[in-house]
Amino acid sequence: MAHLLGAERVGVAFPTRTIFESISLGLEDGDRIGIVGRNGDGKSTLLRVLAGSVEPTSGRVTRRGGLQVGVLDQRDTLDPDATIAQSVVGDRPEHEWAGDARIRDLIAGLVGDLDWHARIGDLSGGQRRRVALAQLLAGDWDVLFLDEPTNHLDVQGIAWLADHLNARYASGRGAFVAVTHDRWFLDAVCTGTWEVHDGIVEPFEGGYAAYVLQRVERDRMAAASEAKRQNLMRKELAWLRRGAPARTAKPKFRIEAATQLIEDEPPVRDAVQLAQLAATRLGKDVVDLEDVSVELGGRTILDDVTWRIAPGERAGVLGRNGAGKSTLLALIAGRIRPTSGRVKTGKTVRIAELTQELEELKQHEDEPVRTVVGRLKSSYQSGGKELTPGQLLERLGFRSGELSTLVKDLSGGQRRRLQLLLILLDEPNVLILDEPTNDLDTDMLAAMEDVLDSWAGCLIVVSHDRYLIERVTDHQYAVIDGALVHMPGGVDAYLQQAGKGSVARAAAQAPAAGTGEASAAVAGGALTGAERRSMEKEAASLDRRLAKAASDRERVLQAFESADHADFDALSALQAQLAEVDERIAELEEQWLETHEALEA
Repeated sequence: MAHLLGAERVGVAFPTRTIFESISLGLEDGDRIGIVGRNGDGKSTLLRVLAGSVEPTSGRVTRRGGLQVGVLDQRDTLDPDATIAQSVVGDRPEHEWAGDARIRDLIAGLVGDLDWHARIGDLSGGQRRRVALAQLLAGDWDVLFLDEPTNHLDVQGIAWLADHLNARYASGRGAFVAVTHDRWFLDAVCTGTWEVHDGIVEPFEGGYAAYVLQRVERDRMAAASEAKRQNLMRKELAWLRRGAPARTAKPKFRIEAATQLIEDEPPVRDAVQLAQLAATRLGKDVVDLEDVSVELGGRTILDDVTWRIAPGERAGVLGRNGAGKSTLLALIAGRIRPTSGRVKTGKTVRIAELTQELEELKQHEDEPVRTVVGRLKSSYQSGGKELTPGQLLERLGFRSGELSTLVKDLSGGQRRRLQLLLILLDEPNVLILDEPTNDLDTDMLAAMEDVLDSWAGCLIVVSHDRYLIERVTDHQYAVIDGALVHMPGGVDAYLQQAGKGSVARAAAQAPAAGTGEASAAVAGGALTGAERRSMEKEAASLDRRLAKAASDRERVLQAFESADHADFDALSALQAQLAEVDERIAELEEQWLETHEALEA
């Protein structure tokens, strides 16, 4: 693979803080990298240094000659007086851009629901963000740097973007790097993950799931090594001084390894126990929506919706932006009344909402976190354990030193976590979460999900974060054309029904730049009968070859166990054999995945 750019011993320091001291990494053709890490650890700074918009304090960034680099920054750089058409396709004549399938797909997939001639300055922040993304993707770039590309995209839009990037880089030419907290997106598009922490950048193979496995394995190995050092310190230190550094193969994400790591881990939720607790706290009646319709501004938002929310129900609500999800939440919370039909709320129901506006914190702006928490109840039941507010804060990622910080000085992610704490300690029995993932990094999302796993009550979640929806809810519903539709097949079923939300799939909705209309092409892709039979034979062959390779690897490992550990030549030969087998398995696994993905398409 051709080298595109690299960082050599790069350091970045600001007057009050050092972000990186000496990092070295590179991008090759075909790399699709996701960057993860805690908020404030330097993810966006790393992206800007590699993109060339921030100069490093030390070291250097090298680029291949003539390299074309495109950047999606979080800052708004669009001309407010330009139209959407001018921003996306510039001065190109309509017949030129309308004949370009990629441009048509971009327009329809990202801005097809907007007025093609609308002025940028008149758009909302989310709409401007989508225009900026469409503008960037319309260009020809060798390397793309994307800072939070999924912000302001709904579930369909995120799925469309994943499809676009996978197709764009399918040939192995070019590369992209994305900073994102969307874990499903990381898994869908990334072949590698960089974790930014403690002033370093640690690379992992694969997307988010592979990164989690490797990180758990790294931590497990570190803990095992620490225990060994504590029990056999002198012997261990003597061995470390004598022995040569261990040579290990690259970590691989395999089902067997994942199974071993989680075989003793209980399910994330005890559904039966939570349902029993919820029924005790709620009774049999929660909230019933019966033949409910809502009209606003002469437009029907919800039409004849019936939904009887059961005790302990954990439901995710999907839908396009503007489909009526927030209206549905407002009905459940009692903030609006239906135009027709009725909403019946149980007598023991106590509803709390985690809103996007952080209303719960406004009265505490000038108080330190410690004071706010000190006025709350002294304990909270979670997973059968009694926690103090401080312990719950710790589970939500707060460090003890942060308890003295004024609420107004907290970061966006810290404010969101404190908001959740205030709501949980009030002990509602129906919890409504409206886009709860805003401002949270992947570690904090996992911490929040862990707290929600042990929360006994009804949970209603609206989010464009597909990973969160699938992680914390048991049932998914979608608001489609004013109706509430149950999706037994989850998010995948919703995307199939919604056509992934890309207006590029429907010619009638493509925008017009002048008097003509740019129609969208429907991409074919179904296998013929002969192709499917051939691919099924190849899949069976790959299964057999993978089984043989796994057997070969086991034989080499057994040879390691019986080998004379003083015979370095024999050990070196076995190490070479193991590396060859691992490389063969990696190639076969990649072919296996490609073949089965094609069969399932």
